[in-house]
Amino acid sequence: MDPHAPGECAPPSRAGFVVSKAVGGAVVRNKVKRRLRHLMRDRVALLPPGSLVVVRALPGAGDADHAQLAQDLDAALRRLLGGGAR
Repeated sequence: MDPHAPGECAPPSRAGFVVSKAVGGAVVRNKVKRRLRHLMRDRVALLPPGSLVVVRALPGAGDADHAQLAQDLDAALRRLLGGGAR
């Protein structure tokens, strides 16, 4: 169902991030947020127009390298968009 009136443009897709203290200290949490934001920039176009997505970092995200975060984010987006097993 499209919540927009006919002829009305959908707002851009947006993503928010939740990184709790369980991930690590402030420096680690901010690093994870920066990495996720950077990764999501390239992937936000995959979402339907007007989508609002919240990405929650789990405790292991503080130890994950950039490639692992990208792989995990891609898997989550595939599940979200209906292209992966649950």
